[in-house]
Amino acid sequence: MRVLFHSRTTLFSVPGGDTVQVLKTKEYLEKLGVCVHIATGGEPDLSGYDLVHLFNLVRPQDILIQTRRARKQGKKIALSTIYAIYTEYDRSVRDGVAGFLSNHFSTSSLEYMKTIARVVKNKEFHEGTWRYLACGHRKSQCEILASIDLLLPNSASEFKRVSHDFPSAHNGVTLIVPNAVDVALFNPGETVVSPEAAKYEGCILCVARIEGIKSQLNLVRAMKGLPWQLLLIGKPAPNHLDYYEKVVKEGGDNVHLLGQIDHELLPQYYKMAKVHALISWMETTGLSSLEAACMGCNLVITEKGDTRDYFGDYAYYCDPESVDSIRAALVRAYEAPVNPLLRRRVLNNFTWEHTARKTLEGYSLVLND
Repeated sequence: MRVLFHSRTTLFSVPGGDTVQVLKTKEYLEKLGVCVHIATGGEPDLSGYDLVHLFNLVRPQDILIQTRRARKQGKKIALSTIYAIYTEYDRSVRDGVAGFLSNHFSTSSLEYMKTIARVVKNKEFHEGTWRYLACGHRKSQCEILASIDLLLPNSASEFKRVSHDFPSAHNGVTLIVPNAVDVALFNPGETVVSPEAAKYEGCILCVARIEGIKSQLNLVRAMKGLPWQLLLIGKPAPNHLDYYEKVVKEGGDNVHLLGQIDHELLPQYYKMAKVHALISWMETTGLSSLEAACMGCNLVITEKGDTRDYFGDYAYYCDPESVDSIRAALVRAYEAPVNPLLRRRVLNNFTWEHTARKTLEGYSLVLND
């Protein structure tokens, strides 16, 4: 079986959770005998592929053209929705022109304007941009959903959100395929800690791109007066440099920013941490939370999004808007013993082997239909 993955053009230049999802799904599908190639732009030749697998419904400008080409050539199409909506953040936190627009326009209109801004500011322009701009944001999403054969949301909660926002757009096969963790890499028994990582033993850790949506500024504020170190790993998002400077400015002596580090080095820092905090305004999963849980951390995590589908009652939830809520969750998580049932839940349900098998099951369903 030959499959083409297609995702946003900035998948590798601005890495995020979807970058890990794409690369790890590819890696573990190949262990099952599937040949997978990745494209992030252009118009690759589809003639040698059995199926085209698209990622990220929130960024339809990057996958609309490939949807049309695949349908025209009679290829089966799968879509991992990664459907994270940030409207609440836009309307509650953004100020100035962005805040005004967020409170006076619909979600689809806001996303359309964000796309135009990325085209102008970051030069995110490619062959499909004009087609997306001519079609519009919501119509592009509806066209994609109507064209695909296989819908692969990461959780039942995410599928419910997609179904609510697009009640009649998709009539094909739906299969829940959870996000996952690499248990071979994130194995506390096999992780050797370097002197650099050992300096942060017992810290509170946050592994995430630094941007307003991830709410690191409120995390820094919640740490004020607490006796523990806070370690932030991740680089600032290109359009959030002012936010990054605020995080740096408000960080006290107990706040450390390491920037982006190689994925293979992360287990050392998770192993040294007592708590991992990911308090975003929206998370479909929180891949770093899965990694941290696998390494034996207690979790402080946002209550917004699909996180309860993954972590149930084994995490400490907080409101990213409330510094008091974040601080209270940090204290509870830090003072509590590590719950081994959390790691067991992850190992039993959220491994890339399991994700790859479920993905291949979906491919087989539509290819054999």
